[in-house]
Amino acid sequence: MDIQPDKQNLDRTFANTVYYIDFYQRDYKWTEEPVRRLMDDVFYQFDEAYAKHNALEPTAENVNARYPWYYLNTYVTNTVQGRVFVVDGQQRLTTLTLFLVQLYRMAKGFESKTQGWLERKIAGYAGVEYEFWMNHVRHIHVLKAFMDGVAPGQISTSSGVTADNMVKNFKLIADELVRRLETKHKFDTFVFYFLHRLVLINLSVDTLHVPMVFEVINDRGVRLKPYEILKGKLLGQIDKIELDSGGFNELWDDRVKAVNAVREDEIDNFFRYWLKAKFADTRKTGQRFDGDYHREMFKSDMNEQLKLDHDVGAVKAFLKNTFSYYATLYGKLLAAASSEDPSCPAVFYNSLNELDSQYLLVLSACKVHDPEEADKVRLVTEQLDRLFTLLRLQGAYDSNEFAARLFEVSAEIRNQPAALIPAIFDRHLIAEIAERRTTDVKHAFSYALFRPMSIDRLNPRFIRYFFARIEQLLASGMQLQMKHSLHELVTSRGSKTGFHVEHILSRNPESLAAFKGDEERFEVERNRLGGVLLLKGKDNISSSNELYADKLKSYANSLYWNETLRADTYKSKLDFLAFIKNNDLNFQPLETFGPEQLEERQRLLFVLSELIWKT
Repeated sequence: MDIQPDKQNLDRTFANTVYYIDFYQRDYKWTEEPVRRLMDDVFYQFDEAYAKHNALEPTAENVNARYPWYYLNTYVTNTVQGRVFVVDGQQRLTTLTLFLVQLYRMAKGFESKTQGWLERKIAGYAGVEYEFWMNHVRHIHVLKAFMDGVAPGQISTSSGVTADNMVKNFKLIADELVRRLETKHKFDTFVFYFLHRLVLINLSVDTLHVPMVFEVINDRGVRLKPYEILKGKLLGQIDKIELDSGGFNELWDDRVKAVNAVREDEIDNFFRYWLKAKFADTRKTGQRFDGDYHREMFKSDMNEQLKLDHDVGAVKAFLKNTFSYYATLYGKLLAAASSEDPSCPAVFYNSLNELDSQYLLVLSACKVHDPEEADKVRLVTEQLDRLFTLLRLQGAYDSNEFAARLFEVSAEIRNQPAALIPAIFDRHLIAEIAERRTTDVKHAFSYALFRPMSIDRLNPRFIRYFFARIEQLLASGMQLQMKHSLHELVTSRGSKTGFHVEHILSRNPESLAAFKGDEERFEVERNRLGGVLLLKGKDNISSSNELYADKLKSYANSLYWNETLRADTYKSKLDFLAFIKNNDLNFQPLETFGPEQLEERQRLLFVLSELIWKT
């Protein structure tokens, strides 16, 4: 038979079977809530019956005749070469073992005759070996310490999450059982009830159907994460001996652990990005992977390409090559997104703009074991930063259209040589500008479109990012260290340490006079990028009527871009002067600031942007 159900009480469940924890199973992760819920359920039945029958002797006959049975759920096993593996249910079985250990410790204290019986429910001889029935191989020292009466606080949990939760839950169980079973009579009665009247259903499943049963079981109750179910569906097809010899379980766990170290369950995001990168040509087709992607991978159309359903050879190749390579690449990208990597700095730039689409695009461009990986990572992320920035700076950015456009880019750069990538991005950039601005576009960056760009058309984070990149370019040209990191410039917003956008032109008669008293024009013009600066702290934000000459003084020792308004920035600054000359830049100090000077600064920002984003 494919499935063999077997109703059994705990006396029979923990008798002579060593349960090995299958690779499908997570660590022991039950916390206080499910443990208390199980305890309350068990004692609810017991306490009601004990209140009626506490005058009776605690014997098997009395308990079996007068105490109701209680269903503890199902656990699933798979027997391979004489070993019984727990496919589902180890959380409950482990918790029940902790109950038994504490009952054993209490039996010694009560000098109960149940002591030997309880010990045999925890461990015994399987052949000639003495083993714990719940065989948590890496954490056996915890169970041994419990049996030896060691206090939970003195037990090492360095072996991992399972050990840590075992110790925490054992203390909870121990405290509760001592409180609830205050007499020897009640204790002995409860032991008979616990071992005889608590019932489990064991489903013994053949190896072929383990992945299917595993997924169905975990669709109810507390669901496993998609990647945990996917693990079962993939590794469940490989013979257990080959799993060990081939190191497939270790390979999976190593890659998952590395990715999840960044964020909990980040590996699910990885699989979604990878599936979209390789199998979705449009945003709409990519949406199928937003939910239970592990189910989508085994549907007929996907299986024609992946061949992961009942194909052991394909599964092993997928794990060793496709999964291993792309998960490793994704881990590299996550690391580069958290701190700037000189070999691919744009990964960090994109993370500052919260452009997670870079993961989709890089995974799309790279082939398994791609010899051009480094070049592709650099090019794809640079081009994404360029695409996003130049669309923003030319008033051609629409978040929904941009997201849809990136799927088209992804489809075109999929597995393509690195040399072709820039041209693909450039073509889509020009097409998007033309579509959004409804104009004929021949170049990726046009001053006609940049000229009116103002802070009221851009979000604050992007404005800070734009000026941060200008600052980075100037620091490089001056051969100086940046005064503040890119991350700080973009993300710091506190009143004292954050960076804020300030108008160069305050609202006062002098400023208005420069625009011939035209308030509407004044307001529009002073909002242009050339008319604003990034300053640190609200203390530096000028009063609404401060004159430009007074404001100019406050720009000393601020950001380099701000200081370029001042004459002293150009004195004896040979590196900066060389940078100006080599790039034919119109930098000069501005003692006054009006429409002409604002236009001059706007055009200068355009030229600097051309240098940064290589237009």
